[in-house]
Amino acid sequence: MSNRIVTIARQYGASGRFTGELLSEATGMPYYDRELITMSADRSGVKEEVLESHDEKAQSSLLYTLAIGSVNYGINDVSQYTMPMSDKLFVQQSNLIHELAKKSSCIIVGRCADYVLRDEKNIVRVFLKADLNVRAERVAQRHSISLSEAQSMCIKTDKRRANYYSHYTGQKWGQMNLYDLVIDTTKIDAKGASAVIKAYIEVL
Repeated sequence: MSNRIVTIARQYGASGRFTGELLSEATGMPYYDRELITMSADRSGVKEEVLESHDEKAQSSLLYTLAIGSVNYGINDVSQYTMPMSDKLFVQQSNLIHELAKKSSCIIVGRCADYVLRDEKNIVRVFLKADLNVRAERVAQRHSISLSEAQSMCIKTDKRRANYYSHYTGQKWGQMNLYDLVIDTTKIDAKGASAVIKAYIEVL
C-alpha cells in the first residue's frame, strides 16, 4: 500500500493547525505546516523570516505557470529563475511536499497540498470551516486582540488564501467537490475534528 497522505485546507480560525497536530499525535503520522518554511529556508539558503513573509501569498505574476512546470519536472533549484519570491517558495514547498509524500505517510496543512498531490491515489483531502464569529473569538483569544480586529484578520487571511489557491491551481478554494471531507468546527473543537478524520481514514 502506498503512503497515506492527509491534506488539510482551512479557513483562518477553524483550528487547522491544532487539528493537524492532534491527528499526528493520534496516528503517529508526521505533521507539516510551518515546518515547510523551515525546510525551504534550509534548502534554499533564504532567511526563514523572508520566506515566512511570502508564505501562502500570491503575487500578480504570469510566471506561476513556470513554477508549476518546475514542480512537474522535479526542479529543486528555483534560484535560476527570475520570478517573484512567492513563486519560488511555491516551487520549493511543492517539491518538498512530493518528497515527503513519497517518504512516509504524513499530514500537510495548506500550501495547495491537495492540488500538488492531486495524482496521489492514497490521499484524504480535508477542508475545515467554521462560522466567522466563532473563528473570530478563537483568534481574538489567541492573539489578545479585539473581536472586531479578529474578524478583520479572519476575512483578510481567508481572502489571501483563496487568492493563493486560485493563482496556483486555477480552482476555487473551499469548493466542496475538491475535498473528501468538509468539517465544520463551529460546534466541535480540534480534538473532535481530528477524531472525525482518524475515523474516516480507518474505514477506507
